[in-house]
Amino acid sequence: MSDSLIIIPTYNEKENVERMLRTVFALSKSFHVLIVDDGSPDGTAGIVKNLQQEFPNQLHILERKGKLGLGTAYIAGFRWALERNYGYVFEMDCDFSHNPNDLVRLYEGCTTGGGNMSVGSRYVKGGGVKNWPFKRLAISFCASLYVNTILWLGVRDSTAGFVCYTRKVLETIDLESIQFIGYAFQIEMKYNTKQLGFKIVEVPITFIDRELGVSKMSMNIFNEAVIGVLKMRFRRISRKNVK
Repeated sequence: MSDSLIIIPTYNEKENVERMLRTVFALSKSFHVLIVDDGSPDGTAGIVKNLQQEFPNQLHILERKGKLGLGTAYIAGFRWALERNYGYVFEMDCDFSHNPNDLVRLYEGCTTGGGNMSVGSRYVKGGGVKNWPFKRLAISFCASLYVNTILWLGVRDSTAGFVCYTRKVLETIDLESIQFIGYAFQIEMKYNTKQLGFKIVEVPITFIDRELGVSKMSMNIFNEAVIGVLKMRFRRISRKNVK
């Protein structure tokens, strides 16, 4: 039994999902993986189910009907993880923009680095981005500056989606109160974590733009983040009562 679960939302990731899973399961540390698939028409879920025969105890799948949003996929995964007593829960993309070899360093950020949440960060010393056009890099960097100006978050890569949570954080955040499902979801989870008194540490990573498949980013997702940050600033943070 592993103490760590990686949640990977998927939608049309047939080019990447098997290679990602095999890479994760070959790491020196044992991880379990939960694929949350939003009804991928390309057969992603079928590939995962076939691999479950090879990795019956490590690989799990939660199938949903239709694209319900990144945030709701992670919330469903968090609840699944809490029900099964995992101590560390990870968010990760399937397209290799997040290097699975960095998972151990994120784990160490929480186990030995003093963090209640560790964030794979592009914008701290040692971090970076590959294969992004300058415009996209500028938008992402400025978005993090905007978030910190409004929310005083103190996290240089506030929109990062490569994250490790300790169980205590997910038990304490009122997941029912999380409002955003797109780009702003990542900001909202970090903001809740910080406001509830938990420590966030940033671990430098190199983000590599996807080589296979199609990006799910859109202007609607970006616009949600711009407006969402303003809403967060003036909203009371809910704490879940933990026995």
